[in-house]
Amino acid sequence: MLVIMSCRISNIVHKILVSSIRRESTNTISNSLGLVRKKCVRLSLPIVSNTTQWISTDHRLCSQKNMPDQNSFASRTHACGEMRCTHIGEQVTICGWIQYQRHGLFVILRDFSGLIQILIPQDASAGHLKKTLYDLPLESVVRVTGNVVPRPPGQENSEMPTGEIEVQARDVEVLNICKKLPFEIKDFVKKSEALRMQYRYLDLRSVQMQYNLRLRSRMVMKMKEYLCNLHGFVDVETPTLFKRTPGGAKEFVVPSREPGRFYSLPQSPQQFKQLLMVAGIDRYFQVARCYRDEGSKPDRQPEFTQVDIEMSFVDQAGIRKLIEGLIQYSWPEDKGQIGVPFPSITYSEAMQYYGIDKPDTRFEWKIIDISEGFRNTDIGFLRDALSKPEGSVRAICVPDGAKHLKSKDIEFLRKDSRAQFNQEVTVVALKPDGTWKSPLSKLLTEEQKHLLCQATQAKAGDLLLLTAGEHEPVCRALGKLRLQCAELLESRGVAVRDSSAFHFLWVVDFPLFLPKEDEPDKLESAHHPFTAPHPQDALLLYTQPDKVRSQHYDLVLNGSEIGGGSIRIHNAELQQYVLEKILKEDKRLLSHLIEALDSGAPPHGGIALGLDRFIAIIVGAPSIRDVIAFPKSYRGRDLMSNAPDFVAAEDLVPYHISVAWPAVSQEAEGEQPEIPASGKGFNHT
Repeated sequence: MLVIMSCRISNIVHKILVSSIRRESTNTISNSLGLVRKKCVRLSLPIVSNTTQWISTDHRLCSQKNMPDQNSFASRTHACGEMRCTHIGEQVTICGWIQYQRHGLFVILRDFSGLIQILIPQDASAGHLKKTLYDLPLESVVRVTGNVVPRPPGQENSEMPTGEIEVQARDVEVLNICKKLPFEIKDFVKKSEALRMQYRYLDLRSVQMQYNLRLRSRMVMKMKEYLCNLHGFVDVETPTLFKRTPGGAKEFVVPSREPGRFYSLPQSPQQFKQLLMVAGIDRYFQVARCYRDEGSKPDRQPEFTQVDIEMSFVDQAGIRKLIEGLIQYSWPEDKGQIGVPFPSITYSEAMQYYGIDKPDTRFEWKIIDISEGFRNTDIGFLRDALSKPEGSVRAICVPDGAKHLKSKDIEFLRKDSRAQFNQEVTVVALKPDGTWKSPLSKLLTEEQKHLLCQATQAKAGDLLLLTAGEHEPVCRALGKLRLQCAELLESRGVAVRDSSAFHFLWVVDFPLFLPKEDEPDKLESAHHPFTAPHPQDALLLYTQPDKVRSQHYDLVLNGSEIGGGSIRIHNAELQQYVLEKILKEDKRLLSHLIEALDSGAPPHGGIALGLDRFIAIIVGAPSIRDVIAFPKSYRGRDLMSNAPDFVAAEDLVPYHISVAWPAVSQEAEGEQPEIPASGKGFNHT
């Protein structure tokens, strides 16, 4: 065979053979050797024999890297964005969409992998190519065959990965001509979210959306590899047609052909994964579709995806270690490294220092208890607050807040705190010279002012926000003010949070039950009724259930909850007691689960990661709709297909359903819905 004795020749061989390896099977690699010989002869380079080993080693290295073959089974030899200087001299066939046309000389072609410049021949014999390429509307689909050539010196584009080369067209085939589109497929073109969702198949062509969906795919595959191949989990699909169960969010109901009987779309596979533990599966996971009949928000929508996990014979520490390893293993390389283990705080500490159970720890600004400094105060509202059993005075310091926040900002913060939490906020602005601008200025001694600044570490130019009252509303109000001030400062160009940083945090020891919002004398599950009580609080379950901590844990990333789980109740008697005696629920709705727990259920626990929200944070998307291929709108509609849509009366007959039309139809997504012609058969009211 061949042995190549110079770096230059070696590079040539490498270019040719790697290109062949990407396109050919192992037993046809030798076909490329003729091309190697011709290349070397043309360049007057020496060749001596014997490199079968070199070739097989190179092929083995390519295989070991497990590089995906993006051109297999396709009518192209290369993707647009993968070509480099190593391909110079090759004849290639590429397919894509026309992104730009320039001066009758160039066409920029785009596909999923990136852009490549096509050089249009200017000689008379190639006039048909010029006419074909340059007369086509943008976004038309073509197949181009040509030779890869270097761009002339000085005409390279350093901002394009393919900017040092171009493809000199020899043949063009028009695959589809594009009509005029509602918007240009360019990331810098601003489009409303409604328009993007209406023409989602066009929006998905953008570079950012392509990146988001491909990163999501890669991360899911790595997660599956970690769970299945490294830790013995079993991927099990659970039903999406289930029954209504007590507690939690509202569920979608689905009619059946049995009169009065309905399915329900599950909020999560919670019961199924517990039943799988009873069944002895031992380690389950699923990339699961979940459904909640709730309005959309930037970080939620009616249908969403969870990475759902359950294990037998495990404790909280085991679950947390598994998830840390899972995230570290699947973490995108271009986002830097993350360290494990993740820090953790209790729910009580989170509320005390951040006023929220999902704190953003990318910046400090902790809530400070300054009650001791006002124990003997003569200031009426502070004295009244401290006289209550759980009364306190607390504050946050906003660095440089006095410099950048205006009077209208302060007034907005005060009104919002009053409206949401019924908490009055007192503001102290520390001027550059250290003097105070505040209603408290004349009521406090210089020593008290000094002690307050010392406790909050406030300095000239900072802003102090104080509020007094019962512990929980005071902390919640300051927690909201903390985030609002950060957003306001960032809108003024002040760097508060590092957008490229990723701060993970475990929050543990949540309360097991909370008072019902509409009936404070009754309790509801803080998360769901299957969560086990904290071992140290087990006896309180029968005497003071409102004081019981749970074995629930949340995973927080940059101030957003991306996962939640718990150790479950695996004792049927305890589960029945929680449902009947504490939550006042009808146990018959969960009789199947209680019976299963009484059939030898192992101790078990699990977690679910919100995949959409997790990916959105990683790519810096403002909404989870930017990482979902075909999302729903704010009102839960598919603007592309106009779902949900009307169903004719005759189609509802098998489900024993009729529709009572309201007197005046409400507008949906800005349009007045029309009752279908077949609607005349409905029961109108």
